[in-house]
Amino acid sequence: MNTSASIAQIIVALSVGYVWIFRFDNIVKEFNQYGLNDLTRTIVGGTKIILATLLVAGIWYPALVLIPALLMGFLMAAAQYFHVKVNNPWSKRLPSLFLLALCVFIAAVSLKLIS
Repeated sequence: MNTSASIAQIIVALSVGYVWIFRFDNIVKEFNQYGLNDLTRTIVGGTKIILATLLVAGIWYPALVLIPALLMGFLMAAAQYFHVKVNNPWSKRLPSLFLLALCVFIAAVSLKLIS
């Protein structure tokens, strides 16, 4: 697999892990701001942690990369929707937008659209 895609996979995985493990208090505030319940937050968090783990495993097993990258990208697009819905400033939107772009890049490399 492409070295830059592997670096992108690590960046996405570490970012998701950091936010959902070490900054969980911010996640709770954001989901409350969005009007989403605790069950939704738990499902999204668990899904993101699993997908992040698969992206890291995909460094050694490239067949694992495409679906997690697309699903993580979908979750980042959903984050963008909710940031816009509550009119958050760009400083709050940029992290998920950057991770969305990385997920699109990872998926494109996985599909061999980018070498």
